[in-house]
Amino acid sequence: MADSLERLHAAVLAARTADPAASRTARLLHDGRPKVAKKLGEEAVEVVIDALNGNRDAVVRESADLLYHLVVLWVSAGVTPKSVWKEMDRRERLFGIAEKVHKDRRAAARRKVAAPAMRRAPEPH
Repeated sequence: MADSLERLHAAVLAARTADPAASRTARLLHDGRPKVAKKLGEEAVEVVIDALNGNRDAVVRESADLLYHLVVLWVSAGVTPKSVWKEMDRRERLFGIAEKVHKDRRAAARRKVAAPAMRRAPEPH
């Protein structure tokens, strides 16, 4: 699958310079990251609805749409598949392949990092 997403990423990168009137991908990128993010969210909701309705075939189709829009968002945000794979490898080393970093752990880690930066210096007397 990584190869498929990398090929898709390369195609989306190439579409950045295409005519928005002739390329849906170019049009999405031309419309800006908020539009791309909105489309990604819409596709995610469609996957959820189809899953809840038990429509396996629709989940497959909508998942492909979701991955497409995710890759378009990656390009819009300057993210490469390699950087995502690197993060997934890091998580696998820490937590195992099936695990996602729990939000409480991430929040605690951010607080530890941010806390020293947020402390105020003593005010001059």
